[in-house]
Amino acid sequence: MIVVDRSEMLVVGHAVRTSNAEELEQGRGRLGALWARASVPGAFAHVPGRIDENLYAVLTDYESDHHGSYTQVVGVAVRSAAALPEGMVAVRVPGVQALKVEARGPMPGALLEAWQQVWKHTESGGSPARAFTTDLEIHHAEGADLYVAVFPSMRPAG
Repeated sequence: MIVVDRSEMLVVGHAVRTSNAEELEQGRGRLGALWARASVPGAFAHVPGRIDENLYAVLTDYESDHHGSYTQVVGVAVRSAAALPEGMVAVRVPGVQALKVEARGPMPGALLEAWQQVWKHTESGGSPARAFTTDLEIHHAEGADLYVAVFPSMRPAG
């Protein structure tokens, strides 16, 4: 895990509200259906202003920490969201300092392992501390990159 400056972006996609506990409980998870919908070829072909062919998952509106509810939006990065396709939402991903974790290998196992690294960092009180504001996953041909928002470190002026 390294700390990077994550750029601001805009993502348009489908959203669900869930929690990690719900996702682990048989029959209560919502993320599988969300990802199945997003993974259909051409699912975002009608979204104007796409930046690239990657899929983006935005985790936001955290109730508390990784034990509480959050909203996940799965979609595509766009230049603007002037005209939203029916049933989709737009979410602004602010530019912040973030822990970057790379997930490589068979999915979704590699992604789960990456999140487990993040949860272990959080549970152990690792520094920098998670901000629980807006986190981002970028899914591409090589795997996925997680950008987990952290509290900014103090940088010397100058």
